[in-house]
Amino acid sequence: MAYDSKSNKMRKQEAVAMDELVKQFIREMRLDAGLNRERMAEVWAEVSGAGMYTLDVSFDNGVLYCTINSSVIRNHLYFQKDALAEAVNEALRKDELFTWDWEKGPCVKSLVLR
Repeated sequence: MAYDSKSNKMRKQEAVAMDELVKQFIREMRLDAGLNRERMAEVWAEVSGAGMYTLDVSFDNGVLYCTINSSVIRNHLYFQKDALAEAVNEALRKDELFTWDWEKGPCVKSLVLR
């Protein structure tokens, strides 16, 4: 049995795995944009190792903007921008809660350090 929100009734349905139900719930409640933003910030901290020096992480049109409060760390990360963008994409691809159409291409196309 599954709940049909349109007719406000229960309806018969095939068994669905819990991970698929969670993804469906995230899509229906329109939580995917906010959840993606949070997952991206967490992945950035893990991949870069500069989580404690990162003030802000934002994403817009394929560009990941990271505000770093240490000029030394920012300069160190600058020389690894391409590798970091690739590592972030790989980590996000493995993340089950991150929703992105990977057939369109990578999520993070470039990285801007501020």
